[in-house]
Amino acid sequence: MIGKLNHIAIAVPDLEAAATIYRDMLGARVTTPKALPEHGVSIVFVGLPNTKIELMEPLGDGSPISGFLKKSPSGGVHHVCYEVDDIVAARDRLVSGGARVLGDGEPRPGAHGKPVLFLHPSDFCGTLIELEQA
Repeated sequence: MIGKLNHIAIAVPDLEAAATIYRDMLGARVTTPKALPEHGVSIVFVGLPNTKIELMEPLGDGSPISGFLKKSPSGGVHHVCYEVDDIVAARDRLVSGGARVLGDGEPRPGAHGKPVLFLHPSDFCGTLIELEQA
């Protein structure tokens, strides 16, 4: 059901500083910062030959990333994102198997403008999983 790894998301306390590390120290291509108020984050993508890294900084104290950074102040891996061909069919299959979809269970536009869903980490070996329609 899952396709290729779309990205690995890393929560960071300072997006500009993190982008500088990836760009200047590691020599990676880094996109321009983009605010996603509907998700409570500002992001950049780091382009790699085989996938992407998403660096995320909270937009305010109400951001889900704020809580993550309170537990891990220097940041860390937040979630992994896999592509699926049909996000609704994937959701329905997962739910029928007992998996929990976060939020209201309906896909919503993600950072790439494509429908996404998040799956409860307790159901997937302690890892928050994002599904994105390919």
